[in-house]
Amino acid sequence: NFDYYKQEATKAWEKELSKIVVKSKDKDKKTIFYTSLYHCMLAPNRYSDVDGNYRGMDLQIHHSDHDVYNVFSLWDTYRAEHPLFTIIEQKRTSDFINTFLKCYDESGRLPVWELASNETDCMIGYHSIPVIVDALQKGIKGFDLEKTLYAFVKTSNEKHFGLDAYLKEGYIPSDKASESVSRTLEYAYDDWCIAQFVKLMGNQNYFDSYYKQYIYRAQYWKNLFDPNTNFFRAKKNGSFKAPFDPFEVNFDLTEANAWQYNFYVPQDVSGLMHAMGGNEKFATKLDELFTAHDKTSGREQPDITGMIGQYAHGNEPSHHIGYLYDYAEQSWKTQQRVHQILTTLYSNNPDGLCGNEDCGQMSAWYVLSAI
Repeated sequence: NFDYYKQEATKAWEKELSKIVVKSKDKDKKTIFYTSLYHCMLAPNRYSDVDGNYRGMDLQIHHSDHDVYNVFSLWDTYRAEHPLFTIIEQKRTSDFINTFLKCYDESGRLPVWELASNETDCMIGYHSIPVIVDALQKGIKGFDLEKTLYAFVKTSNEKHFGLDAYLKEGYIPSDKASESVSRTLEYAYDDWCIAQFVKLMGNQNYFDSYYKQYIYRAQYWKNLFDPNTNFFRAKKNGSFKAPFDPFEVNFDLTEANAWQYNFYVPQDVSGLMHAMGGNEKFATKLDELFTAHDKTSGREQPDITGMIGQYAHGNEPSHHIGYLYDYAEQSWKTQQRVHQILTTLYSNNPDGLCGNEDCGQMSAWYVLSAI
């Protein structure tokens, strides 16, 4: 009965999309908003069958009492999509976290970019960690905290993707792993998240053994900051690599150049402002990002799109930057830039996104910012 199932599908989507109600006489704006919300809900996908069985990362068949999901594009979605889910998909968020823990049971570490019970390792960091910590901070529970902490510690101390050098040197030398600058910065953020998790647990024993260790690691971003140029730069043999061109796209960074990664210290914005010379100089550096010419040098990188100066909204490393003016006490500039992005880089057309949707992250930025 096609008409019946079509009607049931319409009801199901109407229920989901009604979780956020917006009112506007501008039909295009409403269409963009609800298309974005729809995109946010296309992934992750439920992976367990109707009987609760699913194939795990060990390729064995397992049974689960909760829904198991797959397609976790975490390098993208930890930034806005999962924070949105903590508001509108709290039950699913708990299931996502328990799915992460099953991945840990079956593979020995938390997922990085999971697809159909396979770890693709196609991106960097261990960004299932901020997803979990964000959820706990917002009161979402239903998972084993102690087991989660052990999974954090195990995942963050592996000897691959530059982590061994990161733990030894306090940064990743460019000859030890590709994308060394981006990896160092993102590992430091994830380590800060582990420290926050330990604080939330409230166990003094864990605080003494883990909090101090990870809050220290969270400061490793300082080891690649060059105060002479006010940019993060790759190091080799203990010295900054030269020559240096902040517009250059190269293998020291992940799908970006030095401009686009220059503000990635979300765990210590005040520390980054201090390193750059204070609020005014920090805001000036942000101005320079948005007003620079929009051409890059170096290798071709098709992900770098949606340009406003060197701000690249079509890829994720830039997604938090427009909001940083708030920290420098120039909130009107955040209002200006966020409004500019919302109104010029999203449209009700076939090319209505300025970059890869990345499993809902591009649209989640719109939903949160429009709200």
